[in-house]
Amino acid sequence: MKRFGPRELLECYGRGVFPMADAREDDRVFLIDPEKRGVIPLNSFHVSRRLARTVRGDPFDIRIDTAFSRVVLECAAPKPGRTETWINGVIEDLYAQLFEMGHAHSVECWLGDELVGGLYGVSLGAAFFGESMFSRRTDASKVALVHLVARLLTDGYKLLDAQFITDHLSTFGAVEIPRAEYHRRLARALEAQASLQRAAVGTGAAALQVISQAS
Repeated sequence: MKRFGPRELLECYGRGVFPMADAREDDRVFLIDPEKRGVIPLNSFHVSRRLARTVRGDPFDIRIDTAFSRVVLECAAPKPGRTETWINGVIEDLYAQLFEMGHAHSVECWLGDELVGGLYGVSLGAAFFGESMFSRRTDASKVALVHLVARLLTDGYKLLDAQFITDHLSTFGAVEIPRAEYHRRLARALEAQASLQRAAVGTGAAALQVISQAS
């Protein structure tokens, strides 16, 4: 059987499927193509007034791709109400390889030399596939998401895939769409090219301005 590596994983994303595992210690990987897909429309991303005040205050130093492996490990760590994770060692290794290829990225929140929150995902064409986030300080993952969206908008991304809808993501305007509609949006996004690394935003106020201009 052909080895399943990072290039095969990118092909899966291009077809609209993504990997998951049942548990951290389970080496099996399943490819998921749900009937309903969660997406966050970039032109109607919602930031609450309370979160906007936090973002403007720049409580964290926002960095891109400086601690990718640490972000993945933090996302895989047990937390209250969730003792298991879908990120096993096989998936962790695959994303590390995608990172080396320039197709996986992390948005990180730092307090001094402490990594306190962030998220990571996969970039292909003008689509960004959000994978997971974590927070060790109030609102850290939310602030990371705001900065991610601002960067996606700055460089012309067309699709932000959230995979599954949660109450948390719904507060930002995430919606659930049928599989066929998702595949149509994905196909359009893959016709374009964008790069998270070349999208510079700066302060929280600048990030919010980019988002407001797109709404």
